[in-house]
Amino acid sequence: MLDAVDQLPGVQLISTRHESGAAFMAEAEGKLTGRPAVAMGTRAVGAANLMIGVQTAYEDSTPMLVLCGQVESTSLGRKAFQELDLPTFFAPVSVHGETLHSPARAAEAAARAHWVATAARPGPAVLALPADVLAGEAPPGAPRLTPGRRAEVAPEPGAAAEIADLLRRARRPVAILGSGARGDAETGDATWEAVHRLAEHYGLGVLTAFRRQDTFRGDHPNHLGHLTLRTAPELLTPLREADVVLALGTRLGDTTSQEFTLPAAGASVIHVDLDPRALHTPVDLAWSVRADVGAFCRALLALPPAPARDWSAEHAVYLAGSTPPPSRGAAPGGVHPAAVLAAMRRHLPAELILTNDAGNFSVFAHRYWRYTRPRTQLGPVSGAMGYGLPAAIGAGLADPGRAVVALAGDGGFLMSAMELETAVRHDVPVLCIVFVNRSYATIAMHQARRFARTAGTDIGPVDVAGLARALGADGIDVTDAGQLDDALAASAGFERPRVIAVHTDPDVLVPGVSMSTLLER
Repeated sequence: MLDAVDQLPGVQLISTRHESGAAFMAEAEGKLTGRPAVAMGTRAVGAANLMIGVQTAYEDSTPMLVLCGQVESTSLGRKAFQELDLPTFFAPVSVHGETLHSPARAAEAAARAHWVATAARPGPAVLALPADVLAGEAPPGAPRLTPGRRAEVAPEPGAAAEIADLLRRARRPVAILGSGARGDAETGDATWEAVHRLAEHYGLGVLTAFRRQDTFRGDHPNHLGHLTLRTAPELLTPLREADVVLALGTRLGDTTSQEFTLPAAGASVIHVDLDPRALHTPVDLAWSVRADVGAFCRALLALPPAPARDWSAEHAVYLAGSTPPPSRGAAPGGVHPAAVLAAMRRHLPAELILTNDAGNFSVFAHRYWRYTRPRTQLGPVSGAMGYGLPAAIGAGLADPGRAVVALAGDGGFLMSAMELETAVRHDVPVLCIVFVNRSYATIAMHQARRFARTAGTDIGPVDVAGLARALGADGIDVTDAGQLDDALAASAGFERPRVIAVHTDPDVLVPGVSMSTLLER
């Protein structure tokens, strides 16, 4: 398989240091482009290592093709070395799975997997490839199948007219934008523009779903904020008071819905998604609409607009909350995480692609980085640790020339740091900013809140910058907020892989919460 792929013109073969890195890179490329990348691994053990990235793609509705080796066909079902029923193994976190039994049907199986992976709500499709099938030759004239073009799915004219009337009569209508508002590889920019026009046409206040901040301009006067972990209460007021809520391309998961408490009871909820399964949410619906988000927007834009609505006060609340506080300068415990985001805003291009790992540091990123371009946020709604760096490498490979920055805590970074070697070998100039606090701080925060003590959350004194240099990348230590400007200014050229290890204050957990305060309580 590796030899065959390496001979294909126009296909880039990336050998990673771990299968999870390969899956995360493929997930990032699929999320960025809307086209499935391919993640490959060997039979059971490689497949198991791929699983975290595959599950991330499933949770994030990201198209992906997963090709796994398998034992010889004659050994299937006999408990051969590293045998595993791979379609069954991946079934809970994939949209399709099958085992190829004949070289003559390879193109058919690949086309089918590609079609399902990019269907209504995309996801990972898995093909298991027995060793003897891989060693065989496809017969001359074996079909090469090309999926046909998909017709756009739009709301019925009568339904569109009634929904438009509901939006026009609403007092304070609010929209929630999910992954469907990004569009696919062909319609992404058109969908982005249609969503913005719809918000203006009907005077909608707009909130973005969890880690979907790049679906709407943060500087747009109708933008109200991000539905995330620990959402500031003042940002939730417009949604609590909304009489009509338009959910576009989102599953209204527990984080986006704030533990299934929003939209508020009594609001007329219009849920739009191309996948009918996504429309089965624990919310009373006024309308359930199976449609492309772009097609839905265009259908309603053809109808008369609503009276103008002023969201300037609510937008001002968002702007105030998303502005980093003044830097505190030198601190005995280390750099404040908010100071890192403030320095990033001073020195890095606003249109960069930002990936983030899981951890408390990401709360600062979600709050203080403003997105103004589509497809510039790559964050796992699955909350997978180890995602940030390989996702940045995948994005850099998919879109060479774009500035790509990864944010990670030291815990998540150390799970995938070896992929720096991949970035160096393929000359992918990613910048990785690591928030080093020597702790699994999210777990420690929950323990401190519940038990007033912590257990099993410490990380040793790893030389993160030195590790980066050992893997061939640049490594810089920042121990004081005054060093941030020089470090980021020197890194803004994105000339080669670089890690900035920022030693942050371990007492600072998330905005407004400190470890010392929790322990005192």
